[in-house]
Amino acid sequence: MYLEARSETTVGQMAVAEVALRRRERGQWGDTVCKVVASPHQFAISTTPGNFEIDNLGAFQKAWKIAGESISNWELPAQARRLYVPHADHFASVTVAPGWPSKRAVTTIGDHRFYAVN
Repeated sequence: MYLEARSETTVGQMAVAEVALRRRERGQWGDTVCKVVASPHQFAISTTPGNFEIDNLGAFQKAWKIAGESISNWELPAQARRLYVPHADHFASVTVAPGWPSKRAVTTIGDHRFYAVN
């Protein structure tokens, strides 16, 4: 959450986490959250230099908490989960045009637009 959405609201960060968890559930990008977010060019962690330093401890703590809450939410039965971006499995900054714009945009939250691609 920190690298991808630290400047977003809680809902925006939850939505980003939801995409990662949905991808893990589908197994297309890996069977763990770590594998999903480390997939090449899918999340910021795969494109950020290894010497990156966390410079906003408050934002990191918020992101860590949201990540934990998101995982707990996703452990619930599917019908009991709180969804922020139903069906979304991709997102992009609103400032870029992704290579899959013909896919259905689910919603926009903050600086991210969420898409149902697969």
